[in-house]
Amino acid sequence: MKKRFLYMVGSVVLLSSTICKAQDVAGNNVPPYELNNLPKMDMNKIQKNAEGAYVLFNGTSLEGWRGYNKANVPAKWSIEEGTLKFSGKDAGLTKNDGGDIIFAHDFQNFELEFEWKISHAGNSGVFFLAKEVKGQAIYISSPEYQLLDNENHPDAKQGVDGNRKSGSLYDMIPAKPQNGKPAGEWNKAKIVVNKGKVTHYQNGEKVVEYTLWTPDWTALLQASKFSQEKWPLAFELLNNVGGVSKSGVIGFQDHGDDVWLKNITVKVL
Repeated sequence: MKKRFLYMVGSVVLLSSTICKAQDVAGNNVPPYELNNLPKMDMNKIQKNAEGAYVLFNGTSLEGWRGYNKANVPAKWSIEEGTLKFSGKDAGLTKNDGGDIIFAHDFQNFELEFEWKISHAGNSGVFFLAKEVKGQAIYISSPEYQLLDNENHPDAKQGVDGNRKSGSLYDMIPAKPQNGKPAGEWNKAKIVVNKGKVTHYQNGEKVVEYTLWTPDWTALLQASKFSQEKWPLAFELLNNVGGVSKSGVIGFQDHGDDVWLKNITVKVL
C-alpha cells in the first residue's frame, strides 16, 4: 500500500526569505544568497520513544516533513508499507514531483538514527545542519552521509579512496570499515553531532569522524568538489555550516533512484 501526502508545516505557506552577503576566508565577496524562512515544526507535537528520542517518522504519518524549499511533501515521497519511500521511477510522476525532503526543525546537537535500503545501482544521501538556500540544492550548505549501492553504482569507484561509498562523508572522508549491505537489504545508520564533532556509524560500527569549524574541516573542503576555487558559495556555506546558530534541518536526497527509510529518530543532546 502506498500513501501520498500533501502537508504544510504551520499555517504560513508564502516563501519569505533573507538576503545574505558574505566574504570568503581571503576577504573576497561571495555572491549574495537568500535563505528561505519557511515554517518550522513545533516539536511538542512529536512523540518521543522510550529512549527519549523524537520519532520523526513512525510509519504512518509525515507530520513535520516537507520538501526542501517547499511548503508541501513532493509526490514522489510517500508512505509504502510503513516505510518512507522515494519513487524514482514511478511512471505516473514526473521530475517536477520530486526533490529532497526535510524534517522542518533546526537541530543543533543530536543523534540521528534510521534504517535504509537502496534499489539496484541506487544513490541517495542524508543531510544535516542544512539551510534552505533559495535556488540552490540542499548539499550546498550541508555535509552528506552517503547512501549507495556500492557494488553497482559508478559513484563507488569515483572520488578518492572510496569516499563516495555508503556511510562516507561524501567526497571527503571514506567510511572505514566499509560494511554497507547490498541493494535491497536494510542498513542501520547513525549520525552524532555534538558541539562540532560529527561521527558516522554504519551497521553498528563507527566508520567516519570529523570536527566542523576547524582548520582540518576547511582543509577537507579545499580538497573536495566544494573547494573555494571550484565552488565559492558552497565553500563559504559549508565552512560555516549551520550558520550563526550552528543548527539546521535534516534531509534525505532525491537522486532519481528508489530508496526506502524507516525508524527515523532524533535524540537531542
